Amino acid sequence: MSVYVVVFLILVAVWVVAGRYFATRPVIAKALARWGHILLPVVLIGIGLLILIEGGAFGLGHG
Repeated sequence: MSVYVVVFLILVAVWVVAGRYFATRPVIAKALARWGHILLPVVLIGIGLLILIEGGAFGLGHG
């Protein structure tokens, strides 16, 4: 279990560093400031649907 926690924390750190890197780029920062309130929910809903489908929810996917 501790290995899972360590790997999870390392990968979260990678996401945070990548997010900071991209968000500090002027072109991407402008796009996020303008479209982030639309883009974020779309991405999160897409990830949620992917998890549900891959997990076999509702009789879909590989479940």
